[in-house]
Amino acid sequence: MTRTTSAVARALERIERLDPALHAFIEVWPDEALAREREALARRLPLGGLPFAVKGPSGIRSYAARRLIAAGGVPVGATSVPGPGTVWQTWGQGAHGRTVNPWRADRTPGGSSAGSAVAVAAGMAEAATGSDGAGSVRIPAAWCGVFGLKTTNALLPSPDRTGLASAGVFARSAAAAEPYLRRVLGAGSTPDGAFGLPLPLPLPAVYSEDLGFAEVDPEVAAVVRAAVDRLVAAGTVRLLDRDAGLLDPAGAWTAVRGGSPDDPEAVRVRRANDERLDALLSGGALLLTPATPNRPHGHEGPGSRYSTALTWAFNLSGHPAASLPAGFTGDGCPVGLQLVASRGADLGLLAAARAVEDTLPAAPAPPLPGHR
Repeated sequence: MTRTTSAVARALERIERLDPALHAFIEVWPDEALAREREALARRLPLGGLPFAVKGPSGIRSYAARRLIAAGGVPVGATSVPGPGTVWQTWGQGAHGRTVNPWRADRTPGGSSAGSAVAVAAGMAEAATGSDGAGSVRIPAAWCGVFGLKTTNALLPSPDRTGLASAGVFARSAAAAEPYLRRVLGAGSTPDGAFGLPLPLPLPAVYSEDLGFAEVDPEVAAVVRAAVDRLVAAGTVRLLDRDAGLLDPAGAWTAVRGGSPDDPEAVRVRRANDERLDALLSGGALLLTPATPNRPHGHEGPGSRYSTALTWAFNLSGHPAASLPAGFTGDGCPVGLQLVASRGADLGLLAAARAVEDTLPAAPAPPLPGHR
């Protein structure tokens, strides 16, 4: 008789084998994880012992982690975030060293939820928690070739006093994220209906390469545009003729983050962008953009281009947003397609992401363990 290896045991084996090269985890909890799995199976809890990772040293205490554990999810470890003294937030520091991108070890995985994205991309966890204050879920999801969703601001508890950061989740796909989001969000926590109900196609959407202000790598833009064209050709998306131009939110975000939300210029930019987004997303429309203006940069730093240029507007506005794999640049770097929906439409956004990923080619797994 062949003994079946449990999901948690498989995750722990992959962590032991792969993490010395990827540096995605700062702590791993094998004994506790196996004990939790046995309990979840014995009690027939809904998630049945599915392994997940938590972001950073405090992640196990987050609202999302507590909800997942109560439903039978099993935390296998805490993932890397930027180390002490880091002046930019697009890499992580794991127990073995600096976190690397599973597709190209010479590139960053993004951040600050760096290790969570890498853990999911490398199959070291089925899902992972994250938090997103400027793009910290969507950027690493894009650069590691996985699905990442930022929830509507204030929908779930957040320790961030500025109101910019909200909880997020990583999984290999939107479909794989659904069981976790079901438990984290809870039935009836959002106004847009139940899980599992397909949306009528085509989905009304607006496409913007640059939101009216960002400088975007032409090859990144071309990959995303090709994905959008495929969605249109398949009848998944119907593009609307609406102006997606926003005001550059960099100064407003910085003011809010620095404790000056009433700064007159920040108030002006936020009000103008809120009005434009309300018009843009009316009638249940989606906004489609590249998730990042650039491909993953090297470990020396991001250079002059802000990786957050296309994401942090939605931390200021509070809209839910997700990144899902759109393809690759010629040098083998994953590119993300960002989907943005109306505030509170988190479940509708997940359903839209599932429809989109059903149309696009399935995202491959990175070439482990012999990654570049």
